[in-house]
Formats: sequence, C-alpha cells, structure tokens
Amino acid sequence: MHSCGQCGNCFSYHLNIHTDTYKGTECGSCFQSCQALALHERIHSGEKPFECSVCSKRFTRAGGLARHSRIHTGDKRYKCHMCDMAFSTSGSLTRHMRVHTGDKPYKCHMCDKVFSTSGSLTRHMRLHTGDKPYECHMCDKVFSQPGSRNSHMRVHTGDTPYKCHMCDKAFSRSEHLDSHMRVHTGDKPYKCSVCDKAFSQSGSLNTHMRVHTGDKPYKCHMCDKAFSRSGYLNRHTRVHTGDKQ
Repeated sequence: MHSCGQCGNCFSYHLNIHTDTYKGTECGSCFQSCQALALHERIHSGEKPFECSVCSKRFTRAGGLARHSRIHTGDKRYKCHMCDMAFSTSGSLTRHMRVHTGDKPYKCHMCDKVFSTSGSLTRHMRLHTGDKPYECHMCDKVFSQPGSRNSHMRVHTGDTPYKCHMCDKAFSRSEHLDSHMRVHTGDKPYKCSVCDKAFSQSGSLNTHMRVHTGDKPYKCHMCDKAFSRSGYLNRHTRVHTGDKQ
C-alpha cells in the first residue's frame, strides 16, 4: 500500500491518478495504469485480440466486441423516449435523438452548412475537396459517394430494380422512375418563370428557357450557325453531309 502525499489516501495504484506514471513509447501519451496504457498501445500496433464468433470481425477492446455482437443477437437495449425506436448502441440512440431535437453539431469550416452526424459532414466535405474515393472496377469513373457508384454499376450490369406499377417499364435509378411516373400522372412541376408553360422534366424546362434567353449552345463545326436544340443541329448537319435520312 502507498500513502498519497497530495491527498493522504492509501491505495495500491492511487498515486498514478496524480502522476500518470505509465507513458506510451510511440506518442508520449500518459496513463494512470498499465492496463490503460496496454489498451492505448493497440492503436499503434493494430492489435485486435477480440474476434466476433459470427462474422470474424475483430476489435481492440472487449466493449467494442460486446456492442458489435448486438447486431447479430438483435439486442436493442437503448430506447428512444420520444418514439418507439430502439437501438443496439448508445451512440446510435444519441444520433437518432437529433431527429427530434434538430441538433446539428457538425459544422463545415468552408461554408455555413451544419449536419447531425459526422458521416454527413465527411460526405459534404468532398464537395469542397473534390475527393472521389469510390472507384468503378469496370471502367475509369470515380465517385464521391458509394450510392452514386452503386447506381453507376447498373450501367454495366443492366440491372433495373425500379419498376413502374402502371406499365412494363423499369429503370436503373429511382429518380428516372419518378420522372417516368409523370407520364401517367400528368404532373408538371417545372414551371417557366417567364411565361405560363410547365413541364414534367427539368431538362424540358431548361430547353424551353432558351426561347426567352436566345441561348444557342449547339454549334455547327462546319459553318457559323448555332441552335437551341441538339435535334436542330443534327438536322442542319445533313445540309453539309448530304445525308437524307
């Protein structure tokens, strides 16, 4: 037993509370016990001695394994007192509570946007940095979000999981199905701010706006003519090629 000269208490390891005797060799961080230092050292060594018996995922701490195991057991001990949702970890509940409180503690230091989760901020930052870490393994395209890459992969696989329940058409992306459904509903949410015309597709509105702006982005590379639509340019090009189709 040791008598503490700072507060008079007598404990086996109590002195470490004041002295932080145990110092890491890699980064110099100090800890109050050899056990705490041993846990910290795994950050540097990469050691993960705790393995999940179901999926073989490994963890540096027993607590991390215990929290992970709830994914497999379905244990959701953390209940939201404002709705009927339950979660397997306290962190998941904390993040969920921001739905009710509106709290957005993660702030972008490059613009004025704020986010409720660190992951949302990380994804947002790629707009500023231009980082695109998700690569397509079948072509040279890269994406900033995993969902964008997953949608792109359907170009290669031909998968069309979004089915129209009113006809036999199917689409690779949900927004394409949303656009198609307006054929059936007649909805035209895209309104011209200059005249009273409305359109079912945003692209159709953009094309229409050239009537008002006079913009002609499609240039003939064989003469000085320009057109507001690609179809007009294609028809004009036949004047030069002689194509009569």
